[in-house]
Amino acid sequence: MSSDLEAPPAVTRRLGYLLKRAQARLAELAEPLYEPLGVTGRQLALLALFGDGPGQSQQDGAARLGVDRTTMVALVDELEAKGLVRREVAPGDRRKRLVTLTGDGERVREAGEEATRRAEALLLAPLAAEDAEGLRSALERVVRAE
Repeated sequence: MSSDLEAPPAVTRRLGYLLKRAQARLAELAEPLYEPLGVTGRQLALLALFGDGPGQSQQDGAARLGVDRTTMVALVDELEAKGLVRREVAPGDRRKRLVTLTGDGERVREAGEEATRRAEALLLAPLAAEDAEGLRSALERVVRAE
């Protein structure tokens, strides 16, 4: 990432700027941890989503993550090609496909969750534990207010 020394405070104090830079820093910390797992952060998010309870349809997953349906199909295709998920016909609706994790998908999901926790801990290391938890709580409230 480039140095912030050249950007004026009128830019660097903006919330959007700070959030974007924090997200970029988290990606820098996380992606090397995900690389040995053979997946990206986006793919791990899908494994977390589809690993959360019984099989969910691609359409429901797209709606929950705010991803368009075409993109979701492509992402699930990638995971299926890696042997991490499988599509099954939904009982009672032959048009609907449910996505479930394979055994390998579950193992990658679990390892990915640990890698994510490590990356987040690295990102938040400059903060006291109480401040880190306060930041997380505040951001959750902001997101839930949508």
